[in-house]
Amino acid sequence: MREAIMQFFKEHSEKPYLEMDLFIEMGIDPIDRSTFVAALESLADESKLIKTKKGKYALPEFFQIYVGKVQIAVKGFGFVIVENVEMRDIFVPASALGGAMNGDLVQAKLTKVGGPDQKSEGEVIKIVERANTEIVGTYEQSKNFGFVVPDDKKLRKDIYISPSQNLGAKQGDKVVVEIVKWPEDRRNPEGRITEVLGQSGEPGVDILSIIRTFKLPEAFNHKVLDEAEAIPTDVQEEALKGREDFRSYKVITIDGKDAKDLDDAVHVIKLDNGNYELGVHIADVTHYVKENSKIDKEALKRGTSVYLLNRVIPMLPERLSNGICSLNPQVNRLTLSCIMEIDGNGDIVKHRVCESVIKTVERMNYDDVSDMLEGALTTQLRERYAHILDEINMMKILAEKLRGKRERRGAIDFDFAETKITLDGEGKPIFIGKADRRIGHKIIEDFMLAANETVAEHVFWMELPFVYRIHETPNPEKIEALNKFLHNFGYKVKGNLEEVHPMAIKAILEEADGKKEEHVVSKMTLRSLKQAKYSPINEGHFGLAAKYYCHFTSPIRRYPDLQIHRIIKEIINGKINEDRIKKLKTIVDEVSVQSSERERNAELAEREVDDMKMAEYMVAHIGEKFTGLISSVTSFGLFIELENTIEGLLRLDDLDDDYYVYDEARLQLVGERTKKIYALGDEIEVICVNADPVLREIDFELA
Repeated sequence: MREAIMQFFKEHSEKPYLEMDLFIEMGIDPIDRSTFVAALESLADESKLIKTKKGKYALPEFFQIYVGKVQIAVKGFGFVIVENVEMRDIFVPASALGGAMNGDLVQAKLTKVGGPDQKSEGEVIKIVERANTEIVGTYEQSKNFGFVVPDDKKLRKDIYISPSQNLGAKQGDKVVVEIVKWPEDRRNPEGRITEVLGQSGEPGVDILSIIRTFKLPEAFNHKVLDEAEAIPTDVQEEALKGREDFRSYKVITIDGKDAKDLDDAVHVIKLDNGNYELGVHIADVTHYVKENSKIDKEALKRGTSVYLLNRVIPMLPERLSNGICSLNPQVNRLTLSCIMEIDGNGDIVKHRVCESVIKTVERMNYDDVSDMLEGALTTQLRERYAHILDEINMMKILAEKLRGKRERRGAIDFDFAETKITLDGEGKPIFIGKADRRIGHKIIEDFMLAANETVAEHVFWMELPFVYRIHETPNPEKIEALNKFLHNFGYKVKGNLEEVHPMAIKAILEEADGKKEEHVVSKMTLRSLKQAKYSPINEGHFGLAAKYYCHFTSPIRRYPDLQIHRIIKEIINGKINEDRIKKLKTIVDEVSVQSSERERNAELAEREVDDMKMAEYMVAHIGEKFTGLISSVTSFGLFIELENTIEGLLRLDDLDDDYYVYDEARLQLVGERTKKIYALGDEIEVICVNADPVLREIDFELA
């Protein structure tokens, strides 16, 4: 009913309607009257529709009202990021925020309509939904009361705490505070402390603060744990019936040395016809996690495992993630396998997906595999892995064929170095640098990509509900803006910008390869692309130049993988009927939205921890000289990225040898008198002058 009402308003947006007029115009059956009224009221409550004082309904845009989340800048003003309507963000002065806090869902009414290169201005007229019911911050004690200074500097008002609501917090404690009274005009919000995390600076308190900020659920409730305890720790004989048996194959896992949740295992065989058989065996988590069980509901709520350096917040209880579901070495494990026959061109000519059982012969790690294949094969490694050395070499050959196929069709590989942060026993950063992306990593990546694509296409042609991993074609405006930037280096994205092909993006990266501007061209190109997400509708994957793609290979740590395993197993066992299809359509919609949101939240939390530890690391290097690249140019200064991937700001105010003008079109600062230019990609010598882990800020000055 809600969808029907919204569709009507999209098609009849020229005027507002009374409830009775809508009832007649939409031809609602009188028997559905109460359902219709309830749906209409709920849409108005959620600001999907606006209800006037005279009882008329219309889309918000009809009244020049726009709904979106407010993002507040450190200086106090904000922007409303408009939802569901193609419109630029609305600028809101600090005086017009109407008590809204960062992240709140609001209604904003336009006060000034912007032009092509100018944002519209507006005022917040209603707060639809508060984002910050609980806030993490530092407790400060004054004579007669206390207050909490939020860690998030975009939450600009301190929270007043009466003595009866401070939970015994002491000066400098990190705390969680629940808002009990929202801010009004010049009044600060009021709250009560619900948890004292510990003193600022104590080991682990910093990461715990981020866990609470992003509302990451650490502990599992007793009902979930009880359900997990009831699951056997060994594979039962009964479970092997009807499964394809790969226990006699040389199946191996390749993971990080410290990994405990082993989702995937592989085997490779050279066939008599010259082709290769690649088996990708994925933990059959859904054999143990039944739909709508306590564990399943909690897994969907979490959506993903979150990795915060030395802490993991798992999607599944450890008894499953590190135990019966993990493909541990030389024990029976239940799997869902994608078996592919691949020819010399890297084309998958045959495939099948089956329920299976495996018993891995080795638990290998990326470093050992890479050493074996990159010319560092020691006598010790040769002897240790003599029984699978041929298979390892065959894996390298096959991975190269699969990679070559992807590259020929236009798949984009930005090849950015990930950051590696090493902490000591007390959680202090002792090393930060580029993480190696070696051949061992690439082999597993190539094999998992092949399985993900194959499974997605396999189900697509069955026309059944599914969860796809999509990466949409970039917005033409973004590519147009990218071309303006690339013009400075003599590059251009070619072809139809309305439907740009991945090959056009790949061509830019290849043209810049090895040149001074390579890093910055790659970075700006990546920013021009959309973020990948989960969807019940297959729209392909732009970055991989793939028509079909899904996430099939990590059901221990990603819920979409678990959900599609459930669908695939139902297909294999003939359990799909019309009623189930109807139910699955609702399920995959919910899973796609929830998983995309939880993934974004996890990424933000992981980035926040990295930024904090980078700033903490640089505290010990204040006064030291570094060489870096200008990674971003803004009206207020230059962002400098060091060789170890740490990024900091060189403020415009500190460039005191001239008056510098910001050239937005060319993304550079130009000295008015000396004509000296600071441009993206330039190498620059700097000194670290400040580092603040709380603010996640690092400041540089010219060396």
